[in-house]
Amino acid sequence: MTNDKDITTDTKPEAVKPSAGFKAVDALLILMMILPTAAGIALKVLFTPQSQGIEIKGALIYFTLNTPVQPLPIGESQVNSWLVMLTVTALALFLTHGIRAGVPTKRQYAAEWIVEKCEGLIGENMGAYFKGFAPFIGAMLILSALSSLMSLTGLFPPTSDLNTVAGWAILVFILITYYKMKCGPVVYLKSFGEPVKFLAPLNIISEFATPVSMAFRHYGNILSGTVISVLVAAGLGGLSESLFGSFGQTFPILRVGIPAVLSIYFDLFSGLLQAYIFAMLTMLYVSGAFPAEEFFRRHPEGIRNAE
Repeated sequence: MTNDKDITTDTKPEAVKPSAGFKAVDALLILMMILPTAAGIALKVLFTPQSQGIEIKGALIYFTLNTPVQPLPIGESQVNSWLVMLTVTALALFLTHGIRAGVPTKRQYAAEWIVEKCEGLIGENMGAYFKGFAPFIGAMLILSALSSLMSLTGLFPPTSDLNTVAGWAILVFILITYYKMKCGPVVYLKSFGEPVKFLAPLNIISEFATPVSMAFRHYGNILSGTVISVLVAAGLGGLSESLFGSFGQTFPILRVGIPAVLSIYFDLFSGLLQAYIFAMLTMLYVSGAFPAEEFFRRHPEGIRNAE
């Protein structure tokens, strides 16, 4: 007879040593995360004209497409935005490569942590009805953060171009309007007369001011940080020449270290902070625009779906 204690029912998959093919795919995905930045740097070097000293310029224009409406310039903002999206895609594929049920890995823990944090943000700021917004907010956070952090590599950050962040703000404005009209256009139009009807003109102005303020806040903070960093570097170069030029020292020694310390705030901290603020404003504006009481009164089944 077989002892019941000797029978094992544990069917948990065992960790398998990665094969050569698995490692090759991992290496390819890591390379895909690095290559977009390297390609952006190469394009900038090839298309940047020679200049004397430090100059503050806008995004480079690589080429122009002739469209039926008007010429469409393709510059650093568009190209670098696509490079960031390629990097994010490669990162997502890397984190999910080889995930198996019952066999936890470090990359799986990292992916789960990101998902849990995004879902936690949605739950705390938007409520259960908007739980499907987690991928959208997560994508907005990482896209905005990596776009701003491109300045650390010497590339033009797409978030310092008003056209880029204005496009994001318009998308958020469409979502706000969509959820405001969940109970129909009549309820939406009546909302402009709250709390009193004579405030309707101000409410209409406030409605269209939302995407404008979101765009200018994000764009202005990132651009100002970039400009200040360049001005400080230029000033330190001139000060270094004034102090040490008489001693035959031509190397701008004061530029060593000090701009890097300032970059921690202007490029790193400010970029991450603005990404978080933009995402928070998106969550608050969209959830605040939703007429929850009226909607659930008309659609009781929505309460069950939100739970």
